[in-house]
Amino acid sequence: MRLLLIEDDDRLAGPITEGLARYGFTVDRARTGAAGLEGAAGDPDLVLLDLGLPDMDGLDVCRRLRARSAIPIIMITARGEEADRVVGLELGADDYVAKPFGVRELVARIRAVARRAAGHLAPAADAPVSAEMPSASMAGAGPQRLGVLEIDRRTREVRLGGCEVALSPREFDLLAYLAQDPGAVHSRQQIMDTVWDPHFFGPTKTLDAHVAALRRKLGDPAWITTARGVGFRLTVPAGQTGDGSPPKAVS
Repeated sequence: MRLLLIEDDDRLAGPITEGLARYGFTVDRARTGAAGLEGAAGDPDLVLLDLGLPDMDGLDVCRRLRARSAIPIIMITARGEEADRVVGLELGADDYVAKPFGVRELVARIRAVARRAAGHLAPAADAPVSAEMPSASMAGAGPQRLGVLEIDRRTREVRLGGCEVALSPREFDLLAYLAQDPGAVHSRQQIMDTVWDPHFFGPTKTLDAHVAALRRKLGDPAWITTARGVGFRLTVPAGQTGDGSPPKAVS
C-alpha cells in the first residue's frame, strides 16, 4: 500500500515513515499543503494529513482533496478538541488521530479505513508487532475485583464502590495492564511497549500524565504507586478493600 504523508515537521515525519515501513507500507512525503495536493494527483492509496501546515490549513487541503477524489484521508494533528475533529470529519476525512500516538495505533486505523473503503484498498500485509495486551486473554472472563475496584475487560467498564468511573481508552488499557498482576512492579518500558507501542513517538511524560489522571479518577493516589527509578504498581489502598480487612488484591 502506498501512502502520502503531508507533514512539515521532520521530527514526526521521520519516525512515522520509518515505523510504517516496518509494516510494509511505502510512504511518500510532502512538506506543504500545495505539495500534498500535487502529490495526491499521483493516486496514492491513502493520505495521512497533518492540519498544521506552513502554507495552508490542513482542513483546506482536506476540502480540496475531497472535492476531486474519494481517496481515504486520515488526519494527523495536535488539535485534539472535539470541534476540530467534527469539522475534519464533516469535510470528508475518514478518520482522525491526535498526537501523540503510536505507530501500531496508526497502522490499525489505516487498516480499518482500508476495510471501510469497500474494496478500494487492500489491507496491508502482516508485519511483526509488539506483544498484545495480556488482558485480551481475559476478555471472556468475568469482571476482575480488586477491593472496591471492578474492571470488566469485556465491556471495558470500571466501577469503584459500585459507581462507574469514566476512563479514556488509553487510561482503561493502562489500568487493565497494571491489574494483570496486582502488586507487581511494571517497568516504564514494559508499560510503554504494551499499552502504547514499541515505536511510540511522543512526549516521554505521557505515561506520567495518564498515571496522574488515573489516580485522580480513582480518588486515591495510593491505587497506583511509584517504584522510583523503575515503574509503577497497582495496589489496593487501606480502606478500599471493601471488607475492612488489610489491603489485598482479589480477582
